[in-house]
This record gives sequence, C-alpha cells and structure tokens, in this order.
Amino acid sequence: MKSEKWKVKVKRDNIAEYILWLWQIEDYLRAFPGQAEATKELSELNEMMHREGIMDGGHLQLAAVALEEMEELHAQLLDEDAMYRAAVMRLTPQLNLLKAKTDRPTMSDIEACLVLLYQIMMLRLQKREISPETAAVQQQATALLQFISRAYRDVK
Repeated sequence: MKSEKWKVKVKRDNIAEYILWLWQIEDYLRAFPGQAEATKELSELNEMMHREGIMDGGHLQLAAVALEEMEELHAQLLDEDAMYRAAVMRLTPQLNLLKAKTDRPTMSDIEACLVLLYQIMMLRLQKREISPETAAVQQQATALLQFISRAYRDVK
C-alpha cells in the first residue's frame, strides 16, 4: 500500500513529524467522524481509534510507540552528547512552565516539546498571534526534536 510506505518513510525521516501528523489525524477524525470513510487510510486509522477506545481523547498506539522510541533516543543522547545535553538544559525551564499549565505536569520533556509544537500549529490555523517568547521556545523545541529525528534516521 502506497500510504503505508509513505508513513514508514515519514517516521524514519522525521519521527517527530510523524507523531504530530498522527495527532492531527486523530483530531480530524474526532471533529469530522463522517469523513472517516473518505480514504482507506482514514478508515483504517478511524477503526484503530475505535478499537483502542480513544475516540474521545488520547493517542493511537502508533503514536505512543513512536514517542517511546524518541524517549529512548533522548535518554541515550543525554548520556552521549554534551551539546544535546546543553540544549535540553536551556529549554528545561520553559518546558517546566508549559507542563505546569497542563493537566499532565509530569509528562516527559519530549512529549512537552511535541505538545508545544502542536498547540502552536493549532493557534496558527486559528490565525492567532504567537508571542516572540513562544516563538523563541518553539525554535528551541524544534531544534531538539530535529536532533532526535536525525539520530532516529541514522539508527534506522
């Protein structure tokens, strides 16, 4: 199936983008359940969401597994790469502030970066302003996720 090859390629090339894509599809299928049959791919993902009981909230196992893979690489990079460790330390205070404003303050730093990017994407879709401070944090989070995505691509 062409879409399966595309998903595998996107996951391999940019695992963070893959997770954000899955989250976006989940939200789309929740908002427009009648569109689930528009394509075979949407129908399959909709069926997965029903099977996994996440039609009202939560994320597909596909996204959870990808996030776990990112977390494992994050831990490895923290141990092995001083520049990566320094980038994480610079971003940690902003991530802690973000996490404190959520209903899940104990989420991981990687998930917090993804949540931040997803929220910014939603604000932009609504044509809402992004503060310069938020844009700066976005750049740092994007750089961190790009670093992990490159490391993931190199491993795969």
